[in-house]
Order: sequence, then C-alpha cells, then structure tokens
Amino acid sequence: MPADITLERGRALTEAELLRRADWVRLQTIDLIAQAGLGHYSSTFSCAELVATLYYHALRLRPAEPNWPDRDRFLLGKGHVATGLWPVLADLGYYPHDWLKQFGKVGSPLNDHPNMKLAHGIDFSSGSLGHNLSVGAGMALAARLTGRDYRTFVLTGDGELQEGQVWEAAMAASHYKLGNLVAIIDANGFSGAGPTSQAMNIEPLAKRFEAFGWTVREIDGHHAPVLLRTFDELPDPASEEPVAIIARTRKGHGVEFMEKQPQAWHLGLLNAEQYADVVAEISARMELANG
Repeated sequence: MPADITLERGRALTEAELLRRADWVRLQTIDLIAQAGLGHYSSTFSCAELVATLYYHALRLRPAEPNWPDRDRFLLGKGHVATGLWPVLADLGYYPHDWLKQFGKVGSPLNDHPNMKLAHGIDFSSGSLGHNLSVGAGMALAARLTGRDYRTFVLTGDGELQEGQVWEAAMAASHYKLGNLVAIIDANGFSGAGPTSQAMNIEPLAKRFEAFGWTVREIDGHHAPVLLRTFDELPDPASEEPVAIIARTRKGHGVEFMEKQPQAWHLGLLNAEQYADVVAEISARMELANG
C-alpha cells in the first residue's frame, strides 16, 4: 500500500460486512491458536466486533506508514487477545501475510501479546494489565500539546478495571479535558480468575466513569448497527470530556459451547473434533449472511 494512502475515519462498512469481518477474525484466531498450540479463544471472541469496527471503519490509519504522526492510536489493554488483531493488521498491509505463519514461534514478531518494538501497527506493548489507559491518556495529552487531531482508543477488559492505575488514568483524563481519548471496555463479565463480580466488583460501570467526568455510552458490543452509530457519533477530538464506551459482550461469543462455558475457554486448545465443529458453525453463519 503506498505511503500516501490514508484509511479515513468513517469509511464505508455495511452491517453485514462488519459481522462477516468479526467472524473472519474468529476463524483466523482459531487457526493461529492451532498453529501455536495454545491460546485465548473466548476473550478474543467477545471483542471481535469491536476490533472489526475500529479497523475497518473508525480508525484513521496509514498502514504503509505505521508511525504517521496523524494516525489514530489504538492500545490493546487486554493484550492477550492480540491473536485476533494480527490477521487484521496483515490484511490492511502492515506486514506480509507470511508473518502469520510464524505466530507463537521463538523469534517471531507476532506473539500472544503485542510488542511495539517487534510488530508494525502496535502503538504500545501490553501483557501486564492496567497500564494502557495511562499511556493512552499521555498520547491524548501529547496530541493537545502538539496541535494534532488524532484520537487515542484504548480497549480494556472489565477485569482490567480492577487495577487501581486505570482509575488514576480516568481521573487524569478528565482533569486534562482529553475529549480525544476513547476507552472501550469489553465488558464480558469475566476475567482470567472468574466472574469479575466475585473477584472485585466493578459495577455500576457507567456511574463510575461518569463520576470521574467521562461521557459514557453503554451499548451491545455485538450489535452492528449500534457499533457503527456509536463510533460515528463520537464527539469531535477537540471536545473536553473523554469518552467511555461500555460494550456489553459475551465471552466466547460466536461459538455456542464457548458461550456456555466461557471460563473454560479463556485459555486452551481445541481438539480435532472441536476444531471442525467450531469452523463449521462460524462458516455456516458467514455463508448464511452472504445469502
């Protein structure tokens, strides 16, 4: 892709295409995990529609120039779902598709968590939870200081919100009037240790973010029309209140038996029979959507 080709915000994406892209992310994730021998299914599947909306509709990007100063930033707080991001970045031209064949191998730039020093298109590394909203607030503040209009998006898990540093960042973002910062919470109700309500209750999320001075949108994180409308209606980056999109999702969404046992598939590996069943379920839905 030529360096001067910019993927603008709000580019055309139908509701059907958004859902097809999300299911494509799921299929790609399944294949990459099979290749690596272990990986995170259910937490990747819960945010597949969010990733599809961001990268095929909402973000302003220049893939052939990953460090373009005016690009929108995206930080993956829940870094263990990077498996679902790698195919998207390859599809957009950040690196060759052949890189995917090295996923999970020693020396590969593509691993279970994103490393900004190894892979194009990664604005900040993650793995240890809780840091990315703070870094995102810093990037948003940098945009203010340099007169740039890029947005900074941070995708967090709801379990990640149990980290105290997240709320320090939330307080700072409203103090500095960072309306160019968007936190997207993949609120699927679980963390690696189990239901978030049992580990450390974080509800009511909307009221908590509002109390910290944020504009809040609470949505169905799998519903295509709502996703497109929500990102299209974001306030101007020059506005003064940071935005929290609380996306209510289902861990394992898109695969019936994973939705029923979301915690069991936080980290694992499908056997051959399960692999075939999952591919068949997702492929059939994609074919049906295509008419």
